[in-house]
Amino acid sequence: MSQKEVTFARVYLHEAQHLLKEIVRFLHDDEQLSGVTVLRGITGFGDSGKMHSAALVDLSFDLPLTVEFYDEPSKIEAVIAQLKDKFELKHIVSWSAQTH
Repeated sequence: MSQKEVTFARVYLHEAQHLLKEIVRFLHDDEQLSGVTVLRGITGFGDSGKMHSAALVDLSFDLPLTVEFYDEPSKIEAVIAQLKDKFELKHIVSWSAQTH
């Protein structure tokens, strides 16, 4: 397999936003990206400074979620713009990478 330039992106969410299923469906069905992975964190915080963690005393979880995906650079640039607009997402990072 030859190397290919791609852009890798990561979206940061938390469970209480209730956006995960819709975002993954959008990336899979509408955008048909090369790869998408969802990671569930055990603790984290963002701009608000509010800690989200999996403490045993919590009755409901509001854990951090990360949605990672990659594809051709121009496609990812367009997808990020759509995600920001459609889901009002604010915490997205991206970087160049290569497939092997």
